[in-house]
Amino acid sequence: MKKATCIAIDDEPLALLVITQFCERFGGLELTTFSEPLVGLEEIRRRKPDLVFLDIEMNSISGLDIARDLPEECCFIFTTAHAQYALNGFELDAVDFLHKPFAYERFEKAVEKAIRRIETERDRTPDSIVVKQEYNNVTIPTNDILYIEAMENYTKIFRESGGYILSRTNMKTLQEILPEESFLRIHRSYIVPIDRVEMFSKKKIKLAGQETLLPVGRQFANHIYDLLIARNSGGSRTNL
Repeated sequence: MKKATCIAIDDEPLALLVITQFCERFGGLELTTFSEPLVGLEEIRRRKPDLVFLDIEMNSISGLDIARDLPEECCFIFTTAHAQYALNGFELDAVDFLHKPFAYERFEKAVEKAIRRIETERDRTPDSIVVKQEYNNVTIPTNDILYIEAMENYTKIFRESGGYILSRTNMKTLQEILPEESFLRIHRSYIVPIDRVEMFSKKKIKLAGQETLLPVGRQFANHIYDLLIARNSGGSRTNL
């Protein structure tokens, strides 16, 4: 792959030196370091690097807060001396969690994992999305998505080809990466493809070929109803 752009944020200069040396040893990584977290975050927003190395417990801000504010396309690896944050890393979809002091070999494995994710994202086409399933990334053609349902900390992506993908990619992220003109959030727990809507009301929606009726959230009802009426997308008004 082409050279990956990287940013490291850590308020300890020695930690940044270690990451710099390891990146040079790995090769193919273009690294910029920041000891001021908020300055680093602004640069991440401006440059949108491929990979971010991120400490957690810093003086001015938590790395967990920075992770929540990163651009969607940025992969990130936590580098911290505090092992108790490992679960947070998993929940925030970190590529990996490096517990200081970490050896080069452990760093190398984390970066290789990040590069695999970056390459997968670069290979994504407008007609597909990439979601996280366990520790792997799965590419799903958008025309294979029947509907999406939120399930606590997971999402179920039901497929036209059968079965479903159980992913930790959250509904907000899915809504952002799906083509806006083709998918519709109808409820806090449901996203549907617009062209599969067969019948609808302000309370429920029926998808073509599906017996189960999906609920429409009150906050979405008027917008959805007006949009579907305006599109006249093969659906019909009904008292569902």
